[in-house]
This record gives sequence, structure tokens and C-alpha cells, in this order.
Amino acid sequence: MREPDSHPKGHIMPSYNRASLRFARGDGAWLTTTEGDTYLDFGSGVAVNTLGHSHPKLVQAITDQAQKLWHVSNLYEIPEQEALADRLCEASFADLVFFGNSGAEAAEGMIKTMRKYHASHGHPEKVTLIGFAGAFHGRTLAALAAAGNQAYLEGFGPAPTGFVQAPNFDIETLEALIDDTTAGILIEPIQGEGGVRDVGTDFLRALRALCDKHNILLGLDEVQCGIGRTGKLFAHEWAGITPDVMAIAKGIGGGFPLGAVLTTRQVGAVMQPGTHGSTYGGNPLACRVGSAVLDTVLQDGFLAQVQDMAIYFRQHLARIIDENKDIFTDLRGAGLMVGLQCVVPNMDVVTALREAKLLSVGAGENTLRLLPPLNIEKTELDTALAAIETACEALRANQKGDAS
Repeated sequence: MREPDSHPKGHIMPSYNRASLRFARGDGAWLTTTEGDTYLDFGSGVAVNTLGHSHPKLVQAITDQAQKLWHVSNLYEIPEQEALADRLCEASFADLVFFGNSGAEAAEGMIKTMRKYHASHGHPEKVTLIGFAGAFHGRTLAALAAAGNQAYLEGFGPAPTGFVQAPNFDIETLEALIDDTTAGILIEPIQGEGGVRDVGTDFLRALRALCDKHNILLGLDEVQCGIGRTGKLFAHEWAGITPDVMAIAKGIGGGFPLGAVLTTRQVGAVMQPGTHGSTYGGNPLACRVGSAVLDTVLQDGFLAQVQDMAIYFRQHLARIIDENKDIFTDLRGAGLMVGLQCVVPNMDVVTALREAKLLSVGAGENTLRLLPPLNIEKTELDTALAAIETACEALRANQKGDAS
């Protein structure tokens, strides 16, 4: 085998473009590097750190459980898993929950469940899942095939079949893709990686009606937009609809690896012993942390506070966009899942914000993601807004310097 032209530094596989920052500790919305510099974290581990860093209730939950029992396999009943499933079902449309470790695993479980449902009801030909251009469901081959992003699939051999993508959020175009092999529709209520694109409540309602009309399943990917990110526990609640199956992860673990597939009883009942499994999924440690996240997110007034902070933040961001049309063009997303579409390269904005001590995340369609912890305070939003204005000034100065 021919050796590559260059070797990665150290022993970490070079699959990430990493910023040269090393964090030693975190407290709330703040991160501190090994050199003592502090940064306001509006990336939140890409919408993972629901309650920021080192939240005392999460620290207490993981400490208490770690002193009792970390892991047993799913060969046994797990009380902590049952308790978290009860909480999730009580707060959502779901009747049944399958636990995994990540968003990709949750998406994979959702895909299998949707296909298995039709096979179990005498229609094994119904395997095709319709997704949408710009979607992102994770990095497994099936999740990548569901999203259809060829750049992510390149070099990994034949992609799994049975997936098609609608080019836009148009019901007539979508309905034309439905045929006798269609098992269901997969969609993120707000595309995260694809550019923080909110598909809209009207479209979600139309999707629900379309699935009912054709007797196919509606699967929602709320890995990034769920667990309070939009100001409701799940983003689809704004549309007043319910899915048949849903994938969640990220925020439910508050920083601890945890994902889940939520289903109605009718759909989830087809996943009988032997159809699916996970070694680590739903172990006592993960589920105890997940329950602690819900203890806070479902507390009276918490989601209302998220909505209030989102309104405040988005109003001031709209002003910044108006004053910096050479940097930003559009405000996207919902709640505290914020997207700023950029005029300049979005990663230049990420870099400028990092120099202003604010952490952010890039996204598709030249968009910047801002994903603060849900318990963010107004003073911290003001700090972030000031950093964004500072970054705009720096970007503009750089543009003038390049022009000269």
C-alpha cells in the first residue's frame, strides 16, 4: 500500500479541522483554555450542552449514579432507563422509546423502524424513504444516504439504496416522489448542518396530512432542534402535529452521549427481540443524566424563559444584520437555534468571533450557527452581541486592508 504524502501530527486520525484551542474547564456558558483564556460558548458542543458546562444538577446526577452503577447490558431490566422513557413519553407524542448513544444511531434506528413497520404489515416492498436536499442525519452510511450529500458519501463505496431526496419544501414536488415502494418521509423541522433552515409550521402540517393520505410514516429528526432548543420541548410542537417516529440525541444528554428513537405504540411494537440493539444504549449512567436534563428543561417557566431570551437575542441580531449588510444577509432558525446567513465566507466569521472570544459553528449555505446554552442569561447575550459587532468591524477592516 502506498504511503500518504504526509502524516498526521500525533496519533489522532486527521478527520477534523480543529481550531488550536485546548479547553481545561467549563462553567455555565463559559470555557477556559489550558492557558487561562475564557471564551463564551455559543456552539454548546453543536447544540449538546443544553444547560452549559458543569451544571450542578448534572454533576450531582452523574456523581450519584457513578457511585452506584455505570453500565449493565440490555439483557436486564434497567430502572433508570424505564424512568427516562416514562418521562419522555409523558412529555411527548410517544408511547415507546429505544435508547442509543448518538444522533446517527437514533437516525439509523428510526430508518430501520420505519421499514420494519411496513414489512410487519405485509408490505416488504415499502422501503423507500424520502428526505430533503440539505438534510443531515449523521455519519453512518444509511444516515448519509438518507441525506444524499454526495460530498459526505464520496470515497466510501456503494451507498445504501432506498433513499430519495426532494429538492425543496414543496408538497406537490414531494407527492410526485411517492410510489408503491415509499415507506415514509424523513425531515428535520429545522435543518442544522444544512444552514439552520426552518421548514415552517405550514409545511409540517402539510407533511402530516400527506403521510396520512398515502398511509406512510412521518419520521422527524429532532437531534439538534429538540429538547427545548426552539422554546418548546420539540420543534414540531409549534405546528401542532405529531410524528409516527422521531430521533433525538444531543441535548437530551446535556453533554453525555445519549440518543433515542421515540415512536407510537403501533409503530414501535414491530421492533421485537432481535430486530435491533445497542450495547451501551440506555445504560444507568446515561439515563440518569438524561433525567436530570429533563428535570430542569421541564421545570415550570424554563421553556418560557428560553422563548424570552430567544426573542431578545433575535431582535438585537436583526438590528446587527441591518447595520452590517456587507457581513450578514438573513436571520434564520427558531428559538435559540440561530442562523446568520453570511455575505463573507462563514468560516471567516467563525474565526473573527473566536478572536473576539465568542465560539460559534459553521453550517451549510454559508451560514453561521449560534447555539447558546438554554439557560443563558441576558448579560451573556449582551456580551455575545458585542462580540458579533466587534467581529463585524474586524472583518470590515480586513476587507479594506485586502482591497488596498
